[in-house]
Parts: sequence; C-alpha cells; structure tokens
Amino acid sequence: MSRIGILTFLHNGNYGSSLQAYALQSVIAGMGYSCEHMDYRPDAREKIVNLLRSGNSPKLLLDGWRKRQVQGAQAGMRTKMQRIEAFYEKHMRRSRPCANKRELEAVSREYEILVCGSDQIWNPVWLNPVYFLDFDDPAKPRIAYAPSLGIRAAPGRRKSRMIRRMLSVFDAVSVREEEGARLLVTITGDRPEVMPDPVCLLEREAWEEIAEGQPGGEPYLLCYFIGENPAYWEKVQQMAQDTGLRPLVIPVNADAYAQPFDRLDGAGPEAFLGAVRGAEMICTDSFHGLVFGTIFEKKTELLRRYREDDPESKNSRVDHFMREIREKGLAEMRQEGRSWLEQQLKEAGADGDGPGKDVLSTDAACVSD
Repeated sequence: MSRIGILTFLHNGNYGSSLQAYALQSVIAGMGYSCEHMDYRPDAREKIVNLLRSGNSPKLLLDGWRKRQVQGAQAGMRTKMQRIEAFYEKHMRRSRPCANKRELEAVSREYEILVCGSDQIWNPVWLNPVYFLDFDDPAKPRIAYAPSLGIRAAPGRRKSRMIRRMLSVFDAVSVREEEGARLLVTITGDRPEVMPDPVCLLEREAWEEIAEGQPGGEPYLLCYFIGENPAYWEKVQQMAQDTGLRPLVIPVNADAYAQPFDRLDGAGPEAFLGAVRGAEMICTDSFHGLVFGTIFEKKTELLRRYREDDPESKNSRVDHFMREIREKGLAEMRQEGRSWLEQQLKEAGADGDGPGKDVLSTDAACVSD
C-alpha cells in the first residue's frame, strides 16, 4: 500500500489549523490510503534561518514572541495547547517530530506520495519553502490540496521567483481561494484549480461525532476573534443588547482575556466544535469560525479583520468562501473537493485498500514514532 505524507500547520495553537489537518488526513484515509502527517515542529534556530533565507519580516519573530507571552501568562492557553496535542494523539497519525528541514526531508523519504495543504501554508508573508515540499527528490509525486496564499497582492520578485521554482515540480496544484489562483497565474503562468478547505470535505455528522457537549448556562452568543480590535467588543455589546444572549468568549489573545464576559477557556478542538454547535449565534473574525458556523447552520456575524487597502489583507479567504456558499452550497463544494483529491491521488499512482470510513478510528491512530 502506498504511504502518503501530509504537511501542513500543526503547532500554531489554532483550532482551524488543527481541524483542517484532521479533516484532510481523515478523508485520505477514508479513500483507503495509508497516510500520516509529517510532524514539523520548527525550533527557534530553524525559524530564524528560514526568516533570513526567505526574506521575511523580523516582525514575525516579534509577533511570535508576543503570542508566546500571552500563552505563558494564561493557564487556559497552556491547557488549550495540551488539549490540541491530546486531540492529535487520539485522532491522528503523525511521523516522528522534525525540528528542521533536514529532519523533515529525511522523514519525507519514507513516503511514496507527498501532499501539502491546506491553511495559509503558502502565504508569502511568512514564506517557508518546506510547505512547498521543497525537498531533494523532485521525482516523487507532489500534490497541493487547497493551500491558501491568503493575500491579494503579488509578493516581490524574490519571493515570486522562489514560488515559481518550487511549484515547477508539482504534479497537481489546487488552492483555496480564487484570488490565490489569480496570483499564481501572475507568478507561474499556470492557473491552479480552486478547492474548498478540508473541513468542508466532511459532513456535519462527522464533526458531530467528535464534538463535545455544548457549554452549560443560558443561551449564548459565541465570540471568537483572532485579531485585536476594540470595535469587535463594541459590536458584541450591541448584539448582546439586541438579542438578550449571553456573550461567551473563546479567548486567544490578551484583548479577549481583558473583556468582562464569560469565557470558555482552555478548550480543545472537540470543545470548540461543541461550542459552535451549541451557540444561538456566532460573532467572529475567523475564517474557520465562519466555516464551522456554516457547517452547523448557525447565524454568524463576520467581522472583517483587515482593511481593504492593507497589502497583507487576508479578507479574500472569507470573501471567496461566502461566494462559493451562495453559488454552490456545501454539498457541491464537498463533492468537487473529494473528487479532485481522489483523482489526483490515483494519477499519482497511489495504491490503497479501497474506500473506508472517513473519520480515523481512535483505536487505529498512532502517535509520533
């Protein structure tokens, strides 16, 4: 049986990243293939080396330091990270941990086919060649399933040249947003397919199987914000006043911890799903907050995190998703994504046991070697 290695974000402490990784592995396993995530956990030296080689802004290191400060100061954030790790242990297959490109490249040799995606792994702002599967063996089949570039404006010449070179060895490329497809046309001359985020490939019932029960107490307005903006909380106050709902905050930054509302602190991915499923309404600036609100059929108030004139604006993610929902709906998006992925795996020569159960069995899951 062909072994398939998947590479995406696993260790940024984000619910959406964790759940899209789970979904992609679950769907590929459900098609009858042996697959696992390459467990890339870059250490501090690796991050600095990549920043210098890729020409990324030093601000990324400052942002990462600030995020770690919040995590270190809040017991709930530390608990959240532990629960994300427990989610992986229970539900997903992973390789041995890889602290740098050299170790990751060695692990990649253990697979017959490599898949990268989804999430913003191709965002040029924090460009990292490993997420383009930039390894020594160019002959090994490579498939990109719906990575996001996240931005509308093309990167500079240096990064554009790097991206063009790295994509030249891929057998099949899809991206998550139409805007990303247009950017790659300007960079490479080739237009990739546009496919939905992996979380859309699983039906609502599959998510309900792993979701925890909803939080107790009075009916609530679930508030989940990645960005920090005083206007968010003014909107929450207004919505609470208009609806009579109790604001319940899933905090991920210092701004959220400072608010005088009930908190669902330290929640893991299963509790996050349960909170979305149990909400009366949702207010969020998160792409995956919007997507899961749609999956669970919740009225969702989306707040835009970026100014439209911001060259690093990532609003294209939510804009594309809302267009697709209006024009196609989740069922058609799911079918398109699954069909494309299955076809590309077959063309890459993947050998499997035939269709199985999408959601990975907890008994079958294995952890790092």
